[in-house]
Amino acid sequence: MSRRRSALIAALLLPLLAATTACGAGDDDKSEKGSDAAQPGASFPYTVDNCGVKTTYRAAPERAVTMNQHVTEIMLELGLAKSVVGTAYLDDAVLPRHKKAYDAIPVLAKEYPSKEKLLAANPDFVYGGYGSAFEAKDGRTREELKKSGIDTRLNLEYCTKKRTTVDDLYREVEEIGRTFGVGPRAQEWIAGARATLAKTGESLKGRAPVPVFVYDSGDKTAFTAGGKGIGNELITRAGGRNVFADLDKSFGDATWEQVVARKPEIVVIYDYGATTVEQKKKRLLNDPVLRDVPAIKNKRFAVLPLSDAVLGVRAPDAIAKLAGQITR
Repeated sequence: MSRRRSALIAALLLPLLAATTACGAGDDDKSEKGSDAAQPGASFPYTVDNCGVKTTYRAAPERAVTMNQHVTEIMLELGLAKSVVGTAYLDDAVLPRHKKAYDAIPVLAKEYPSKEKLLAANPDFVYGGYGSAFEAKDGRTREELKKSGIDTRLNLEYCTKKRTTVDDLYREVEEIGRTFGVGPRAQEWIAGARATLAKTGESLKGRAPVPVFVYDSGDKTAFTAGGKGIGNELITRAGGRNVFADLDKSFGDATWEQVVARKPEIVVIYDYGATTVEQKKKRLLNDPVLRDVPAIKNKRFAVLPLSDAVLGVRAPDAIAKLAGQITR
């Protein structure tokens, strides 16, 4: 079982500036200038209910630790690099525009840090991307961290009971902006994201949705994107129809017989970890069970980095990029 697959299963068990700036509101210049000071008009105290945990902030956190790449990139996109004293768990390469800022932040662990190492960073805020960031067996539950005087946040994709949409992304960015006193900056990013999505939507008008199967990993079964996560929203907005939208999870297992029966016309491969895209393609193309699947017969593949397919600031550009691959 892959490291990525294990982390996601654990998570599931715990419940551009219009054309060029849409997703670039946190560019290198902003990150490097240390623009993470609270903006004029920042409103405190601020109370937020995140996944059932209500927290009142009387001032912006000053020593944040981010665990999982997509939440790290949210912080960097909002120009909050100097508020981050530690980070952990990359799935793939950080966005190029944030590499310099990211490289200046201490990496506490390749995956998740132990509770002891986390506490040694002396954080006042811990931001987790997957539920596994707050794993009970590792002593890092939100309740335990609160006892140590540390506030926490979990990315909304891993606590919502409904399907995750771009509205959840906007809320995620808005609430982080409010928490760190940079609300106007968050609103600027959201406006740019809306413009990017509107442009992509306009380009797809009149096109029939293409049946899509997501291949994350798996051999005996297919680990795929279900209908609950942001991945399903990405496919829909990119002109596709997720053939496993009825799977009531962000990620889950499907049988290969189900893949055959649902006749996807395109396979979207999530790119991350030690198994390359070419190795994943080879596994699918060489499986005799799949030989009559339209996507396999026609060798129709699209590729997304894993960090594009979670609830983070890459999503608007990822939808545009995926649309180009699905509709070509």
